[in-house]
Amino acid sequence: MAPKWFSFPGIFPALLASSLALLLLPTPIIAVHDYHDALHKSILFFEGQRSGKLPPDQRVKWRRDSALRDGSTAGVSTLLPHPTFSFFTTLGSPVKSFMPFDVYFVFQVDLTGGYYDAGDNIKFGFPMAFTTTLLAWSIIDFGRNMGPELKNAVKAVKWSTDYLLKATAKPGVVYVQVGDAYSDHSCWERPEDMDTLRTVYKIDNAHPGSDVAGETAAALAAASIVFRSRDPAYSRLLLNRAVRVFNFADKHRGAYSSSLKAAVCPFYCDVNGYQDELLWAAAWLHKASRKRTYREYIVKNEVVLRAGDTINEFGWDNKHAGINVLISKVKL
Repeated sequence: MAPKWFSFPGIFPALLASSLALLLLPTPIIAVHDYHDALHKSILFFEGQRSGKLPPDQRVKWRRDSALRDGSTAGVSTLLPHPTFSFFTTLGSPVKSFMPFDVYFVFQVDLTGGYYDAGDNIKFGFPMAFTTTLLAWSIIDFGRNMGPELKNAVKAVKWSTDYLLKATAKPGVVYVQVGDAYSDHSCWERPEDMDTLRTVYKIDNAHPGSDVAGETAAALAAASIVFRSRDPAYSRLLLNRAVRVFNFADKHRGAYSSSLKAAVCPFYCDVNGYQDELLWAAAWLHKASRKRTYREYIVKNEVVLRAGDTINEFGWDNKHAGINVLISKVKL
């Protein structure tokens, strides 16, 4: 007995016709994605975001030098009351001269360089440091697959770490932002032409920011691995600075958005808390230094620093997913 669907006139011929039509259709062309071009443009983006004195090998030619006085408003005055100067006469006799007045020396802070945040001209230290950490991590794990773009990726990391070294040059202080976001966002202009406020914001012992300091330490530690064989002296500088900044972040705990308030909120307000950045920094210091001290720090502080928080995202404000991946790779 024939199948029942044969009893419906027209169904089988229709199915057969449809099948033949599908067979006669041209073979679909499978799209080939040019990942080399995607990587090239991704790294080129960083050159378009550069701030400061641009190097001769700058590939984005329509960009020019900008923000060459960043940090000048954060000058530090040092008082020398009635200073004494020693000099020698033509006969070789030492003579001391006492100045009858006080002398002030103003040491300007150099915060040129780094990256602008997005379409604006602000340098936000928190997302910049996170971007540096992730870019360094990409080189560590996938640099061998980057081909000719590897050298450009390494340069992109160094452009940021050079700036982060300036921002952490003074012990107990981290400069975390250059530019007033409110005035900047009210005027969309090229960084070469900007005339908005270049206010400098910092965290210190009295105004903690464990989140941004922890992320900065993570960035410096991750980058030290990138330069370990390429530039050992620079790598040691990065790692030593990462250790110092991490110790500062851990000793003076608190969220930078609580210290700086409206200057950073609602732009890069730390909603998730600073605890994950301390664990994240310790994980990178463990990987970079190979010292068990940092692994023990994570184990000791996993409860108080909420290592068991729900992992539902990974980004500049929430590092828990990255912490788990980083630690699991070390254990495996």
